[in-house]
Amino acid sequence: MSNGSVTDLLFRGAASTPPWSDRLGIALDVARGLHYLHDELSSRVIHCDVKPQNILIDAAGTAKIADFGLAKLLQPDQTHTFTGVRGTRGYLAPEWYRGTGPVTAKIDVYSYGVVLLEIMTCRRNMEMEEAGEEQTLMELVYECLLKGELNRAMKSEEEVDTAAVERVVKVRLLCVQGEPESRPSIKTAILMLEGHLDVPFPSPPAS
Repeated sequence: MSNGSVTDLLFRGAASTPPWSDRLGIALDVARGLHYLHDELSSRVIHCDVKPQNILIDAAGTAKIADFGLAKLLQPDQTHTFTGVRGTRGYLAPEWYRGTGPVTAKIDVYSYGVVLLEIMTCRRNMEMEEAGEEQTLMELVYECLLKGELNRAMKSEEEVDTAAVERVVKVRLLCVQGEPESRPSIKTAILMLEGHLDVPFPSPPAS
């Protein structure tokens, strides 16, 4: 697509940070795309590799999910499947890479939570870990939420609505809970991001 991927937008030497409103719009576009795959087709599609490189931005600035090479198609009566680990390190749900559970739509929800983290901070999820720092980016954001210091983690060159940022952070943290049943469906995540549902305070993210 004409504007490249979210990776290009966030990490490849852009002259300035995309406005918060644009980033939130991208986050909602991706969530709506996943909602379509999970809930609006006759057979549920689990993407299995949601990450910034696989989210393309069109000429109108709309984000589209791409690259379905690893996707799994469920039959109408299926809620889950089993498959070998696939996807990208840093975006994989823990039940998948540990082999402790089936593949459900909640693995896409987990990956979406990681992408939401990267969109919010304009930093890669694995950045701090690969640099040998004691704290991961997920842990930093959770700490900032607890201390009311989200400006430390949030990258923005403009004034933003603190309550809106906190709502996004809470949704993001709910999406990356260690147990699949503790994560919201992507439809619920959308309703919370849009302010139509209250967002409960999340437990610490999966490590």
